[in-house]
Amino acid sequence: MNSKIIKQGLDQIASIDADVKKGLDLVGYPEPRIRPEGFESLLAIILGQQISTEAASSIRKRLDGIWSEKTAGSFLRFSEETLRGIGFSRRKIEYAKGIALAIEEGELEMDQLSQKTDQEAKSQLVKLRGFGEWSAEIYLVFSLGRTDIFPANDLALQESLKRLKGLKDRPNENESRKLVSHWSPWRSVGALFLWKYYRGAPDERDE
Repeated sequence: MNSKIIKQGLDQIASIDADVKKGLDLVGYPEPRIRPEGFESLLAIILGQQISTEAASSIRKRLDGIWSEKTAGSFLRFSEETLRGIGFSRRKIEYAKGIALAIEEGELEMDQLSQKTDQEAKSQLVKLRGFGEWSAEIYLVFSLGRTDIFPANDLALQESLKRLKGLKDRPNENESRKLVSHWSPWRSVGALFLWKYYRGAPDERDE
């Protein structure tokens, strides 16, 4: 999604949601966050699971230093010892190599995902070991550019909704989906805004 689409979507959301309008005045529009389609982006999502952004970035930099051909086939040639040496856990090696193998054997046809509906693409991705609903939705938003996906079990989005809506408690996944249902067909754009709002808006309890 480019800046024009993000602005168009958020302006439409703000026209029907006063809290978003107020939030936009406070933090502004988010920048585009575009990742390429393919194995490299799937791997980045696996790397980012359950560790800090800084830790994932550090591992990725070390991987880039030894990985010139960014393909599933070339990744499969790395030994477990090599990957462990640059920071991969055994579980992440298992997941990453499983995805690479699925691509190499034709079980996952990456070039076909962009032609599938949101639900079809998500269903295909969650079949991969280590790739749950959140991971699939992140790929749909950032790599496929889908505009109406909301990763509702993302804790940062839940916390951001809590602040934006002035809620006492952080909404769970189902509650979060209900809170943003009227943002459709721009829920992905709304998620981009909430991630920015999470980083840039004050928590009223701390004021």
